[in-house]
Amino acid sequence: MLRSAPRVLGKFAAAAAAGGAALVATAQTARTDGDIMHPVEYPWSHNGVMHAYDAASIRRGHQVYAEVCAACHGLKRVAYRNLVGVCYTEDEAKEMAADKEYPDGPDDTGAMFERPGKLSDYIKSPYLNENEARYANNGGLPPDLSLITKARDGGADYIFALLTGYREPPVGVVVGEGQWFNPYYPGLKIQMPQPLMDGSIEYEDGTEATMSQMAKDVSVFLAWAAEPELDERKKNGVKLVSALVMVAFSAGWYKRFLWSTLKSRKISFH
Repeated sequence: MLRSAPRVLGKFAAAAAAGGAALVATAQTARTDGDIMHPVEYPWSHNGVMHAYDAASIRRGHQVYAEVCAACHGLKRVAYRNLVGVCYTEDEAKEMAADKEYPDGPDDTGAMFERPGKLSDYIKSPYLNENEARYANNGGLPPDLSLITKARDGGADYIFALLTGYREPPVGVVVGEGQWFNPYYPGLKIQMPQPLMDGSIEYEDGTEATMSQMAKDVSVFLAWAAEPELDERKKNGVKLVSALVMVAFSAGWYKRFLWSTLKSRKISFH
């Protein structure tokens, strides 16, 4: 029985190794399926438990969205009030909202009317409906960007790679009219023309508006838009863990020292 134990353990080890190799092979196959490139993982400022969003980058990213992306993409889950205290003051957010017209009503006569936007309004889509969006984009439907970093594998890494990944198609790849080659996009052909060029906008804070800088900032902004409560969750998590550590220490002291006099007693019978 004892002699067979090493052989049994050896079989288990071989099976585990084979299983691990199969998992690695499957993961590698999944990563290369479809011949698309997968984005590099970047050290974003909001990665990690003790790190937070870069407010200046969020503000610049919103400027990139407003001046470039908003022409085709909506942000229907983000209200102007969400920007207050994050990257804009209340007055600045009110001014941005007031620049847009929103349907409201009915009035006293029963008619609908347009009014300036308020902090409680959500950022408008550039199109009234899906049909209008497809008609304006040769049949393609520009996605809403509110949750895009949660909906795409790779999150902010994918957005950055996509925006900076436009290339000339390699030999043998035919790209049709109204399409552009991008190795990070599923199918390698995307209907969105390259949106960012060096100097496309002029940053309010004087930061040089290179393509990579704009792509980085709008990626951070969209990551925040998808999880605006992330920093608050991190702070609450740190508080909870700190409280649990204190409770555990107190419980250990209570068990170790408070009852030590009773546990160290020796009862003897004569």
